[in-house]
Amino acid sequence: MALTRAAMDRKMDEHFGYEAADDVEGVLGTLAPDVEHDIVGWPPGPARSHEDVRRFYETLFADLADGHVRSVRRLYGERFLVDESVWSGRAPGKPFGIDGKNRPLEFRLLHVVEFTEQGAIRRENVWIDLAAIQRQLA
Repeated sequence: MALTRAAMDRKMDEHFGYEAADDVEGVLGTLAPDVEHDIVGWPPGPARSHEDVRRFYETLFADLADGHVRSVRRLYGERFLVDESVWSGRAPGKPFGIDGKNRPLEFRLLHVVEFTEQGAIRRENVWIDLAAIQRQLA
């Protein structure tokens, strides 16, 4: 059975909600056990286990705060979606190696997400507008 757009939207909104709440366990609960979590440019490379994903989010939540994701546009296929969105919040840590000094920050994101038949996130590929982050925090 095909996954509906509404089901994919619910899962992504749930995932983004857990991210906004800095809830690592909640985020992990949206992911398949055999997830491939690929933040393009992240030095350790793609994560392929919940423990590796946990380390990424623990670092991310220390570096960024009060985050909110606003989806701009979504494109859909069979068991996948592409989400263009904008993250806004503060940078109290060192996001992507740049000292945030608790300044406000906003940047674009592009998620390419594949789902299992049951609706869990099987693969999350994220492209970040690093140039915008560097411009605002440099």
